[in-house]
Amino acid sequence: MFTHYHPDSVRLTAELHDMFDDFSRGNWSADSLESHQVLRIREVLSYVRTHSPFYRERLAGLTEQTIAGLRLDDLPRVPFTTKDDLRTAQFDMLSLPVSEAWVFYETTGTTGVPTPCPRTESDSIHNNTVLTSYYRDVFAAHGEKLVIGISGPSELHATGDTFGDVCRDLGHAVAKMWPHSPVIGFDRALEVMRLLPVNGLFCTPGMAMRLAEKATEAGLDPRTDFSLDVLMMTGELMSPSLLANIGSLWGAEARNALYASQEASVLAAVTSDGALRTAPLINHYEVIDPDTGQAVRPDADGARHGELVVTNLYTGAKPLIRYRTGDLVRMTDPEPGAAVPAPRLEALGRVRDRLDLNGRLVNGYDLENLLLRRFHGYQDYQITVTRDDSGQDLLALTLKADPAHVRDDVEQAVEDCREVLGIPLTVGFGTPGPITSTGAMVSWKAARVVDLRARVSTENRSAERIAATRT
Repeated sequence: MFTHYHPDSVRLTAELHDMFDDFSRGNWSADSLESHQVLRIREVLSYVRTHSPFYRERLAGLTEQTIAGLRLDDLPRVPFTTKDDLRTAQFDMLSLPVSEAWVFYETTGTTGVPTPCPRTESDSIHNNTVLTSYYRDVFAAHGEKLVIGISGPSELHATGDTFGDVCRDLGHAVAKMWPHSPVIGFDRALEVMRLLPVNGLFCTPGMAMRLAEKATEAGLDPRTDFSLDVLMMTGELMSPSLLANIGSLWGAEARNALYASQEASVLAAVTSDGALRTAPLINHYEVIDPDTGQAVRPDADGARHGELVVTNLYTGAKPLIRYRTGDLVRMTDPEPGAAVPAPRLEALGRVRDRLDLNGRLVNGYDLENLLLRRFHGYQDYQITVTRDDSGQDLLALTLKADPAHVRDDVEQAVEDCREVLGIPLTVGFGTPGPITSTGAMVSWKAARVVDLRARVSTENRSAERIAATRT
């Protein structure tokens, strides 16, 4: 956006630019960060009580005097906001009418009623500043002037606008191309990637593998016939094992670039040290037990493992207070030498995507990482869960790969699964089909797991409908 026409936006952009530079250099103490968060939480609480019909009722018990004296330790006394609240409240959740926003987005509605997600210039500037600050050194490692492809949906979705603006801020050219669009298609997208050529690509992991598959079918080698240096991936579960495979497919650096949602915007982004890091200048983070709602303590390694709860620290169209994301995370305080002194975050998948395997709850991230860590060169994968006559759960992994290239790794993968989970694993080869491309639209579990022990869910049906349109 051209903020020159909006003086308030010019001032905000300059203020946040300097603030993030100062923070990234390590010039903020723990006390200064806490003071910043306390002041912003008070401001946002007062703002939503005044402007949002939903929060006016939900936070009616909070007086201005209470808010003025609120500390971070007091925040757990404030009620959670849930996804069901967003679906029920709809436009009553907003703190401003849509006419005061610069753009209107909404959630996909594939697993429930779509919810409105308009953004003001302030919303976008706050969130884009995080990405511009964190991505600057990531891209700089590959050159000053890059051509960046953006393979994500644009209709009522933030992907194209957000990454396009951030790349423009960093001086890189952008080509927006959505291969599932009938206007573009996979053949034209691959042609554009070679023609320009594209040096970096924003996409989902599923899209990165599908593009490699389509290139191979066209007689091209993704490693030598394209100029990709870096893949910036988001939108789906991404374990280190999957990232390593995608990097090997393209002969490029593969990054887990962003953890975000339409509702809550940017929650974490990749930095030059490869870590996905939170944005504590614009969000306050809590990690809770998803069953009890209570804060979790760090484990022996200093990691807090549980459901992420976020409070936005900026006013705009739809700031959220103690929003339960429904996502499991591992969050660890920044280590010495971190590229940005913000906590490291691993997004482990949705709470409801956990699998009960012989009485043990396993999250998608750790399961994917375990089953795939021995393999490279596959273009798709799917996990099947069954149960034998004795009640023992069994796992089967299907890979779209040349068996000759990965056969030596099968025995090791089987042993890993037995050692870590105590579960038999079989590995086969085939094509899972288009349902695996629906992860960003529905869920990792619906896209990647065939659980023959369970009934077909609403999410499964949604994934099947989307896949049918992509056949």
